Parts: sequence; structure tokens; C-alpha cells
Amino acid sequence: MTGAFMEHQVNSLWTQLNGWLPTVLGYVGQVVLAVIVFLVGWTIINMVTRAMGRMMAASHIEPTLRGFLLSVVSLFLKALLLISVASMVGIATTSFVAVLGAAGLAVGMALQGSLANFAGGVLILLFRPFKVGDTINSGGSSGVVVSIEMFRTVLRSASNEIIYVPNGALSNNVVVNTSQEDKVLATVTLLIDYADDTDKARAMLLALLQGDALVLDSPVPAVSFLPQPANISVGLGFWCAPANVAPLVGKYSEAAIKALKQEGFRLGVNTRAAE
Repeated sequence: MTGAFMEHQVNSLWTQLNGWLPTVLGYVGQVVLAVIVFLVGWTIINMVTRAMGRMMAASHIEPTLRGFLLSVVSLFLKALLLISVASMVGIATTSFVAVLGAAGLAVGMALQGSLANFAGGVLILLFRPFKVGDTINSGGSSGVVVSIEMFRTVLRSASNEIIYVPNGALSNNVVVNTSQEDKVLATVTLLIDYADDTDKARAMLLALLQGDALVLDSPVPAVSFLPQPANISVGLGFWCAPANVAPLVGKYSEAAIKALKQEGFRLGVNTRAAE
């Protein structure tokens, strides 16, 4: 009886193994195929990202933006690869993808402001309306660009203050880049009385600029007069390099005041308003 019982157990076990074998072999085949797909896909993704990096470097895209874009593309492709490999071995990925989508939506709603600044940083680094070292004005903030980060741009003002400007504001507002051209118009403005000689004022102001190598000859300097209710606004305009605007305006504002006062001009006198 014992021998017959053992034989029966062996036969039963063998029958079960024969029933499981196709399933086990099929599953092992899926696992092996999934591993091969994973290794090949991972290699292809690395090759693609390296090729993209070389293309971006050849296109002179900012290193900060280049590194970020390559990281995003690599993570996205590898996430798709992992989901595909998981589905190949029979793991249900529908719920996982749904959870990720819901989590992404929640995070996006919570970080709207930060995402706007991030998107603005990407646009600034991609289209480069300004670069480090440029002087810009935007939304009441002005200064020299110290650094362009993913969420903010750092400026240094004329008084050496550090200004942190959100990139979202810079990408959605008007930005005046005074360093993009090699020459800009500088203007010295003051007021004279209606009784003063405008021709004499023009000749004196233009004479102040003669011999200054920092003042460009073309376009030629000019003096304009704009009538005001109580006096005349005088504008001395000249062209110079962007870096020389502030010192030259300060220099010739003082020189113009001294020269005109010495010749008897009534600067800023509201005589007509008093009449």
C-alpha cells in the first residue's frame, strides 16, 4: 500500500507540474522579454538624450536650460519605459497612471505661481531677451542682470541693491533691454524762462559736448524746446554707449545748469504762473 500511495502522489505531483509548466514557461518568457526590452530601451533613451545634448550645445542653448530639458526628457521617457515593461509582465498600470495623473493635477494647482515662474524662466533661457550683464527695466524694477535662475532673475540696481524678480512677471511684461544695442540716446532736461534766448541756450548746450570722446558724432547731438504753461522745457539729446548714459547725464546736467546760470538764464522760474 505504501508503494502504491507514493506512486500515486508522484503521479499527482507530476500532473500538477505538467499543468503549471506552460504557465511558468510563458511567464518566464514574458519576464525575459521584458528585461530585454528594458535594457534595450534604456540604452536607446541614453543615446537619444546624448544626441539631444549635442544638438542643443550646437544651437548655443543656455547650459542651465539644456541640463533641465535633458533631465525632463530622460525622466519622461524612462517612466514610459518602466510602465511599458510593467504591463508586459502582467502588472496592471491603469490605476497607477490614474493616480499619477491625479497627483500631478493636485501639485499643479497648488504650485500655480511657481509653475508660472518656472515656465517664464524656460522662455527667458530659450528666447534670451536678455542675458547676464545686460541692463533691463521691467515692471518698475531696473538694474544689471546678475543671474537668470529657473524661477527668478537677480538684478543689481544702480544703488547696488539686489532685486529678485519672478520670471513669470518678466516673461509676461514689457522688458526694456538697454544693453542690446551698442548706442542709446541720453537726454539732459532742464527748464528756462520764456524771456530767455532759446538760440543762445542751444548754442551753449551743444558747445558743452564738443571734444568729448564718449559722445558719439552720429547721430548728431540736438537740443529741443517744449513749451510748458509756466516755462520752457529744454532737452539736450546725445548718443553714447549704454554704460556711459548715467555718468554723462549727471556730468552734463551739472555743466548745463552752471553754464546757463552764469549767462543769466532763469532756470525753473515759474514767472508766467505768477503773473
